[in-house]
Amino acid sequence: MFGFLKQSSSDVSSEKSSWLGRLKNGLSRTGNQLSELLGRGGRIDEEFYEELETILISSDVGMDATRYLIAEVRRQVKENKLTESSQLKVSLAHALLKLLHPLEHALVADSHKPFVIMLCGVNGAGKTTSIGKLAKYFQNQGKSVLLAAGDTFRAAAREQLMEWGSRNNVTVIAQQSGDAAAVIFDAIHAAQARGIDVVLADTAGRLTTQAHLMEEIKKVKRVIAKALPEAPHEVLLVLDANTGQNALSQVKAFDEALNVTGLILTKLDGTAKGGVIAAIAKAHPIPLRFIGVGEGIEDLRPFVADDFVTALLGNES
Repeated sequence: MFGFLKQSSSDVSSEKSSWLGRLKNGLSRTGNQLSELLGRGGRIDEEFYEELETILISSDVGMDATRYLIAEVRRQVKENKLTESSQLKVSLAHALLKLLHPLEHALVADSHKPFVIMLCGVNGAGKTTSIGKLAKYFQNQGKSVLLAAGDTFRAAAREQLMEWGSRNNVTVIAQQSGDAAAVIFDAIHAAQARGIDVVLADTAGRLTTQAHLMEEIKKVKRVIAKALPEAPHEVLLVLDANTGQNALSQVKAFDEALNVTGLILTKLDGTAKGGVIAAIAKAHPIPLRFIGVGEGIEDLRPFVADDFVTALLGNES
């Protein structure tokens, strides 16, 4: 639904409604609890704040962000002289938006050609699938894309990327075996020769505790810079929304190793709690470039704080 076709206002409205519906479903595990608490009425007292705190913490928001949000709600209650819990939905929405808006930075791949994007993350976070969806996203902007199969540890990753490339009619640079850095190095030179706009470079999944693999991925980044000065122009860390607070430790470790410039949060599909976005915003506010709500090729979209809060709380703030 992106593409070059000019959409009518009704088409745009219909698509936005569909996306918000999927996002709302993905956040329902937390959203339903908040809606029940805020919708049942009753006085705003310490028992209410304790319940709100419990829901937020159990939703992966984390202690620091939870304290921040409750302090913001208390401030608004005092300023606006609110007395009923049913009046607090807008207050909580405003507190969330204040926390999340700084994460909202769209990824613009126009500053260099080719614009090299390196993806990293732990095993199973959804890197390879995200690359396929990103390829479609950039194609819909009229950009040419090349994929680098830099996950040389897992044969299935190469095959999966080849399938995404075939589906999107995108060239994939791959080797049967060998060094990840060499594959990406070759891909960048191929992109330069062909006048490609965007290079998406996959890397092998690794645990943050695997020191030798974290050193290896630093090497990959250095080799990319040798192939093209100033590259990679974007380092995206892919996070599985279901990992909860563990995502925070991943952000810190990969950022320390690679200077991460943006995040992709995948699998907001109804099983995740979603609150980790608030935890990241408070503890390690790196731009959240994209969120994913399903397996469809159009199910990875730029993060928009207003849409997220609307889907979570069920109303426009």
